[in-house]
Amino acid sequence: MASLGGGARAPRLDLVLGRLDLVLGRLDLVLGRPGSPPPWGLGPMAAVFLVTLYEYSPLFYITVVFVCFLVTSGLVLGWFGLGVPVILRNSEEAESSTRVLKKRMRQVKNPFGLEIPHPATASVTKGITLTPDCLEDCILTCYWGCSVQKLHEALQKHVYCFRIKTPQALEDALYSEYLYRQQYFIKKNDKEEKYCQLPEDAQVVDFGPVPRSRYPLIALLTLADEEDREIYDIISMVAVIHIPDESYRLSCRILYQYLLLAQGQYHDLKQLFMSANSTAPSPSDESPGERSTDRSLLEKAGLAEDEPELHEENSKDCVVCQNGTVNWVLLPCRHACLCDGCIKYFQQCPMCRQFVQESFPLCSKKEQDEDDSTRILQDVLPGRVF
Repeated sequence: MASLGGGARAPRLDLVLGRLDLVLGRLDLVLGRPGSPPPWGLGPMAAVFLVTLYEYSPLFYITVVFVCFLVTSGLVLGWFGLGVPVILRNSEEAESSTRVLKKRMRQVKNPFGLEIPHPATASVTKGITLTPDCLEDCILTCYWGCSVQKLHEALQKHVYCFRIKTPQALEDALYSEYLYRQQYFIKKNDKEEKYCQLPEDAQVVDFGPVPRSRYPLIALLTLADEEDREIYDIISMVAVIHIPDESYRLSCRILYQYLLLAQGQYHDLKQLFMSANSTAPSPSDESPGERSTDRSLLEKAGLAEDEPELHEENSKDCVVCQNGTVNWVLLPCRHACLCDGCIKYFQQCPMCRQFVQESFPLCSKKEQDEDDSTRILQDVLPGRVF
């Protein structure tokens, strides 16, 4: 068996030696025979160098990779120019070359305001207390058990068909798809609490499991005078209010607020996450159990949003430089946390690290200068003559 194995390896060895002689013969042809001039000048020297590198394979591969890196770096720098080093720099150290799109805003006056003063006591059986705050005489209309589908169809009709500027217009758009209606006249700047409750003969204790086909309560605020509707761009406001019941015990809150414009558009009014002091009750007033329960219920209904991180100092100053006044709102995260000097350095929100698509200022430069001059005048001692 050993002799057979050795005999089998002999032809392979001869084949390898034959190929090696062929390679050496070609190498002699490239290098030139002794005593004859080189055929291509520096060509033989290059061939010797490559063969030497090939014999030391690690050095050969390192050299090839290094050359490829140099070529690739030259191509990238030649294509993008000096904008590439921005990727390697920290956004806080140098101004970004890519500008964040600044959203052009138009200031409008909203004549409507609505609050829930006692959300803990609200329920479907006990009712709810609402506090309207309007700049003009208004009409508050509450619709219990309004159809979800019909409400959103009504909002589309405001855009494409007719303007919803009176309670009757909304009722025509809803096709009376609600259980009960209550209406109140609200005087200008009157903050009197209004109590809304389903009648006892309605015998409604809940609105079914999630997802629901009806909203517990829809509050509509419209201007009472026809002349006021010609003055304001916002002619009505629709608030979707959740009220806890036996099957869904999420705490009472305003889920959505839609501002309806006279031009035929409507906008979803959303909360800004400010880094300033607020008189509103902090989430720490609630127990951890209540917060976790509300969070799970919101996630079940598809209404949960990422909770913003609370700023430790909770001041009105910029969260970056701690010197300038907060003036810029970042979208889509809606964090208001940067001043005029720091907004140009960031492509990501410093609070949540989400990429900023657009931004807009809370007040213009002119308004800021007026506020600063007013503050200086207020700080002057009484009796000073200018």
